[in-house]
Amino acid sequence: MFGSLLIANRGEIACRIMATARRMGLRTIAVYSSADANARHARLADEAHFIGPAPAAESYLDGERIIAAAKEAGAEAIHPGYGFLAENAAFAEACAAAGIVFVGPPPAAISAMGLKDGAKALMEKAGVPVVPGYYGSRQEPEFLRSKAYEIGYPVLIKAVAGGGGKGMRRVDKQIAFDDALEGARREAEAAFGDGRVMIEKFVQRPRHIEFQVFADGHGNAVHLMERDCSLQRRHQKVIEEAPAPGMSEALRAAMGNAAVAAAQAVGYTNAGTVEFIVDSERGLRPDSFFFMEMNTRLQVEHPVTEAITGLDLVELQLGVAAGEALPFGQDEVAVNGHAIEARLYAEDPDNGFLPSTGRLEALYLAEGEGVRIDNGVRRGDAISPYYDPMIAKVIAHGATRQAAIDRLAGVLRDSLVAGPRTNIGFLRRLLGLEEFRAGQFDTGLIDAQLDALTATPAGFRDAAVARGALRLVEREQEAAKAVWRRISNEPASPWNAEDGFQLGPARRRHLDVVVEGQRRSVEIEWRNGHALVLAPEGEEWPEIDTHVVDIDRGVLVLADGRQLGITLRDFAESEADAALGAAVLRAPMHGRLISLHVAEGEAVEKGRKLAVVEAMKMEHTLVAVREGVIGEVSAAPGDQVAEGQKLMVLGPVVPSEDGSS
Repeated sequence: MFGSLLIANRGEIACRIMATARRMGLRTIAVYSSADANARHARLADEAHFIGPAPAAESYLDGERIIAAAKEAGAEAIHPGYGFLAENAAFAEACAAAGIVFVGPPPAAISAMGLKDGAKALMEKAGVPVVPGYYGSRQEPEFLRSKAYEIGYPVLIKAVAGGGGKGMRRVDKQIAFDDALEGARREAEAAFGDGRVMIEKFVQRPRHIEFQVFADGHGNAVHLMERDCSLQRRHQKVIEEAPAPGMSEALRAAMGNAAVAAAQAVGYTNAGTVEFIVDSERGLRPDSFFFMEMNTRLQVEHPVTEAITGLDLVELQLGVAAGEALPFGQDEVAVNGHAIEARLYAEDPDNGFLPSTGRLEALYLAEGEGVRIDNGVRRGDAISPYYDPMIAKVIAHGATRQAAIDRLAGVLRDSLVAGPRTNIGFLRRLLGLEEFRAGQFDTGLIDAQLDALTATPAGFRDAAVARGALRLVEREQEAAKAVWRRISNEPASPWNAEDGFQLGPARRRHLDVVVEGQRRSVEIEWRNGHALVLAPEGEEWPEIDTHVVDIDRGVLVLADGRQLGITLRDFAESEADAALGAAVLRAPMHGRLISLHVAEGEAVEKGRKLAVVEAMKMEHTLVAVREGVIGEVSAAPGDQVAEGQKLMVLGPVVPSEDGSS
């Protein structure tokens, strides 16, 4: 076994790999960008090396810088984690050329499975069933459109070099094909540097079931059972579990054998995942699955496999990379109970799941028996626009599936995250869906239930505003009391009383606040020495449990996993954007303005495409909220934009002299 390991990654996976490496007695070496100078993974390592600016292309994706850091540190091996350079054959070759062990498969295996079109052809040759589609080299739009028609709609456009749902579009009708193709290619080029695509038949009610495989350099290859990853949004996994609900021994044997055959077909070693689509309309039968792709790395969801098998997959990876044989055979792998994992992201489910950035003002993740938390951030850290917005993976293990689900739901209920918006409430509601708990679901479940999963409880906003306004008043009183104590030795005085005393009727005060950028006035009344916010005439505040987190300029009010930011109104702020009839289009998240589709003075209709912002390698289209005329345009394609930054003003339609618009 080598004695030192550089982890060429960041965040929770870097921390997770370090935990095993340090337990094994290895010297751990971290790399970090300028955005991660104080990151948890850099602090946990025995030593850390700076590798460049915040953009991943100039740091975590720069193989030369990482190998230079490894040489400087005297690292004997490099573990790439997942993402970044994990499936980069050239990087694996560069490691070997530098005399450094690459903890992963051979470069040839990465290349063979790295391009989905070639992988499908290889699997067909190996006798592994594949989804009908076009996996050839021709890329002319007209030709691809014709192939989609031959295959039959609906189809999936998928990036040849893709992963994680990037560069993927579902197309239901031929009229939508060209726009979908253009978007998929642009996204694939941005994410992988390769805009080529393939066309695949879309299975109507698919289950996404994958098998963890392991192979060593001594001819041994096994699978470590399956994981069900069918709960997805935009083709990205949200919740994963093992074993798969409803899995029969016959289907497990057929899929497991196919997964091992896929690995052997490319001379695979180390950890990998073979992903399959299962046609649930046909039932979970041995003839109902198709090869989708092979990920030649450790998966995000590997902890659920570790939980049910009792194995440490990183330890196995390091052992195989050091030339050791697998310490067990297929018949020694058994399932113990059930495990489920939720991906906790900094994203806003109420706003199309846009990535959310900013400082983690609060971070408490509940722990307990059978619970595992994999995270790479701490309270006070910032979720930046440069990398994946994952906050943590929360894993629960139980004797049964229901026990594991209940345990995970309890952890999410008792946890608190504030600052960036998160999907924690969305995850809670997802775990409570009857279809999911019954094991009767497919990859379309989230889309089918999206309205219910993102519905805002009645009265939530009013209740949150009331609670936040009270806290702002409390803070004012606390500040006044502190000032009195500094200037007076008196322990108490009627002048610093907090009961709002006055002669005559109860004291009332209008408080002007800003709620998520919208101005609002609330009325405060003091009764029996206590302040309360008055509800509108004839109404009552709903009973909603809230939690308030103080921030520099205001408060964050959390309820049901949702968050509202409330501040006192600053009357000195510019009100230029509130000109009569004008609407301001602002950047919904930190990112890059990649295209602008209108110009100043141009008239637009409601729903018109105005601009496209890219964040976390995903594209987000901004459209006109109503008809109008484009006024000031404040950004240009290629600009980096901050969340909330003004991009343009949409003014009213100005009638002509004859009265027409």
